[in-house]
Amino acid sequence: MMEQIKKKKPDILAGKEKQRGEDAEWVVRTYADMVYRLAFARTGNRSDADDIFQEVFLRYVKSPPVCETEEHRRAWLLRVTVNCAGKFHRSFWQRFTGPMEEEGTWTQQEDRDLSTQLKKLPEKYRMVLHLFYYEELPVEKIAALTGAKQSTVRTQLTRARRALKRIMEEDGDA
Repeated sequence: MMEQIKKKKPDILAGKEKQRGEDAEWVVRTYADMVYRLAFARTGNRSDADDIFQEVFLRYVKSPPVCETEEHRRAWLLRVTVNCAGKFHRSFWQRFTGPMEEEGTWTQQEDRDLSTQLKKLPEKYRMVLHLFYYEELPVEKIAALTGAKQSTVRTQLTRARRALKRIMEEDGDA
């Protein structure tokens, strides 16, 4: 059916599809690392992060948001990633299966150790640490993305730092 429509109006549809495809391709290339890192921080393993990554960009391609600025597009992608990861954690499959243990492909021992220690933190702490340190978002934006109060985000950051310090001391890294 779609092929027939394309044959009838190739100039209109081809132009829109080409523009949407080029825009989506640019968005994926530009924001892929950010979305994947956040998905990985939320899930703790690559296969689940891949699923969330695909879902986020599939939503972008299927129904691209109207973004006035690049900051708005970035915030949209972060919010959708947080939502998809939350939906993933609430899914039937996730609640009744155990996590797969996997080793990341870290180039340095310090990175491998830090990744292992971060996985020991509760998911809500991993997320705020990731958004604050890796995405360099201020507390106000983290609060807006997560739907939490700013004071809650600051408390989670403080508790996450303390918990990470305690884990590092137990592992003999601090």
